[in-house]
Amino acid sequence: MVRSWSATFARLQRRLALFMTGPPAFAFVPALCLTAFWFGGEVALVVLAVFLPLAYFMGGSFQGRLTVPRDEATGIFQRSAFEELTDQIYLRALDTDRHSATFFLAIEDFDQIVERYGQSAADTVIQRTGERLVATLRADDNVGKMGDAHFAICTNPVRHLDLELCIQLAGRLQTAAEEPVSIDGTSIYVSASVGFCQHSRAPGKDGRDWLNASATALREARRRGPSAIRAFSDQMQKATQARVELREDVVRALENGQIHPWFQPQISTDTGQITGFEALARWSHPERGVILPAEFLPAIEQEGQLERLAEVMIYHSFAALKAWDGAGVDVPQVGVNFAGSELNNPKLVEKIQWELDRFDLTPNRLAVEVLETVVASAPDDVITRNIISLGKLGCRIDLDDFGTGHASIGSIRRFSVSRIKIDRSFVMKADRDPEQQRTISAILTMAERLQVETLAEGVETVGEHVLLAQLGCDHVQGFGIARPMPFEKTLDWIDRHLSKLEDVPSILDSKKTS
Repeated sequence: MVRSWSATFARLQRRLALFMTGPPAFAFVPALCLTAFWFGGEVALVVLAVFLPLAYFMGGSFQGRLTVPRDEATGIFQRSAFEELTDQIYLRALDTDRHSATFFLAIEDFDQIVERYGQSAADTVIQRTGERLVATLRADDNVGKMGDAHFAICTNPVRHLDLELCIQLAGRLQTAAEEPVSIDGTSIYVSASVGFCQHSRAPGKDGRDWLNASATALREARRRGPSAIRAFSDQMQKATQARVELREDVVRALENGQIHPWFQPQISTDTGQITGFEALARWSHPERGVILPAEFLPAIEQEGQLERLAEVMIYHSFAALKAWDGAGVDVPQVGVNFAGSELNNPKLVEKIQWELDRFDLTPNRLAVEVLETVVASAPDDVITRNIISLGKLGCRIDLDDFGTGHASIGSIRRFSVSRIKIDRSFVMKADRDPEQQRTISAILTMAERLQVETLAEGVETVGEHVLLAQLGCDHVQGFGIARPMPFEKTLDWIDRHLSKLEDVPSILDSKKTS
């Protein structure tokens, strides 16, 4: 109750200050003096002379329109001060019918900058970024530091500030932030995403809601990023609410069996035979239908349920292998993705061994799919020991998204990688792009020398499939072969696929006939 009264008094005080220092005061104060003298004479003027300074003092007007101090050296506000300032500007823009906007800017992958260059260098990057943002803006615009790698901007109210101008300003802020920072002769490159909200589109009734709206736009930009710019919209707010609801439901969905693997086939380029399936998580939501991992994986991570998801995926994948075996279908292996958090579990190898024994499966039926970025950055710790131990156990190790994480040849040897999965970015339009073809050829040559199998991801056309076979890629996977499907549909797909293979004449038989 006391806090509510305090907030109300502060709001009234700010409105009084804005009124008494704004344009209305130029007409109101002289008229008030004239009226007082007309009806009360000199005595009324004396009373008014005492009252007006008191009113200005209560309104905080002697301290200027903005009562929030800024850092004298950098010109940047700290978070609490910036939030107070934003609230003041929100009211001023509302009362004067002028236009303003708030912007949220984030440096992407800041943790990686710290790991690669050190905390001191990362701090320098943030300091230079703040200086550049201040230099990009007008003198009466305002910059706040909202976290380790987050800045907020609130523009001073002006007569005209439409969506196009806001986008242009967001672009200038982004360009300034992404200029390389030179430290001890090393240029550090960063990317930045920006979200903004115009005053006219701000939800709520105060500066805090306005600032939160630009933060919401930033989150949407980062989902589309890197280096994306997004403006706040009502639809964005609804999408945020939907994600909040998903986060509340995700743990229950895991336990109720709504989240389970769908399977995408992998086939040999030599024989066309099925060489495995990859297990991909899907959420069969009772109201929204099938939800893809991009939507619900962040919620699972926030709830600390990634290990539980891995357990669910392993259980259903092993159950699928037993079902395929029972149906007399030859599926050599199933691939399951393991993130860094699951691989960091000291009991991981024991858990997988227990599940293999439970389903009476040999370890080579499981392909442990590890992102190249995890392998490239893995120190000699639990993650490293787990990957090596799983390889020694007999599990196959697949290096996922190869070409994007800068894993060394030494890493491939160190972790006894069985197969590298060529990232779809190299496969896309490879049948028409000579540069893509040269890149794939180089990867395949390296893999052949290392005696490591290869699988191309994201194969979508017959042309890509044929080219990869000609270049010597061992396996292919993608929409051009088949989309991910629930287990119930895999048996029918396998029957159809094997029937097609029976109709294809054997190359060896043709040679014998000739």
